[in-house]
Amino acid sequence: MQIKNLVFESPFFLAPLAGYTDAPFRHIAHDWHSACAVTEMVSAEGLARNSGKTEDLLARYEGEEKLIVQLFAPSRDPVQRCLDRLLKHDPAMIDINCGCPVPKVVKTGAGSAMMRHIDDIYDIVSFLCANAGCPVSVKFRLGWDSGSINWPEFASACASAGASMLTLHARTRSQMYSGKADWTQIRKLKEMFRDTDVKIFASGDLFTAEDGISVMRQTGCDGVMFARGAIGNPFIFTRAEELLKGNSRVISTDEIRNTMLRHLDYMIEHYGSEVGCRDMRKHAVHYVKGLAEASRVKAVINSARTRQDYLEALSLLEDI
Repeated sequence: MQIKNLVFESPFFLAPLAGYTDAPFRHIAHDWHSACAVTEMVSAEGLARNSGKTEDLLARYEGEEKLIVQLFAPSRDPVQRCLDRLLKHDPAMIDINCGCPVPKVVKTGAGSAMMRHIDDIYDIVSFLCANAGCPVSVKFRLGWDSGSINWPEFASACASAGASMLTLHARTRSQMYSGKADWTQIRKLKEMFRDTDVKIFASGDLFTAEDGISVMRQTGCDGVMFARGAIGNPFIFTRAEELLKGNSRVISTDEIRNTMLRHLDYMIEHYGSEVGCRDMRKHAVHYVKGLAEASRVKAVINSARTRQDYLEALSLLEDI
């Protein structure tokens, strides 16, 4: 798949997830054939004000060539002020978050609140397309609530401003992450841009590799953003890739053990042993979900402080 000058080996991307898609997680996803990954949400205002914590979100793992940086902002002003600092990190693409529904983001006028301000998203995208020197994408929702479904107008504004890629999370802001994503709207979005170069990505209720294949077949979308379905499950990318070829890929317990440990090692390398081992817990409990003896393993993981603690936890897993 190609988006402007960027070529990707598959249509399966790691979506932005606040608190999760740091460099170690992107690294392990890449190991399992994620075609590209998006950073956690980066505050344009924080970057403009030289916030070290904000800039830390842009740190790459060694060898990470293509990185999509996701910004959130309520208007062009902070985007314009942060651009020079952002471009020093050489993003492959800049994505604008117009989908995050959480109150602390929405109250700033960013995230899903942008669905109410089509003129502002047009302004941001057109500015970036003229000045960033890389493709621009936008992630958005169906609308603010069921009474204000405006994704067609929103998508048209983004494309008219020059966006090369559009990702639709097929829920409204008021739904948050509840209810069922309406994939029929993704199909309609793809139909709107069928005869253009704008790539359409799906988001929402993509918890398994099978879900990824289903949404592509049902909607004709160009790509899939795996989010929550990839937590503790970087295998989802390889499995989706194989399913697309008509093959089935079973993940063994040994592969789960080895991948989880490699992810832990990436965390330790990036953050140091204390922080890396502590922060790995939120990933590790998902790696073992559904496996025999998972409850015993999780009990050890939840208090793990060293690599040895994780080794002891994983020794409790039964082979499959």
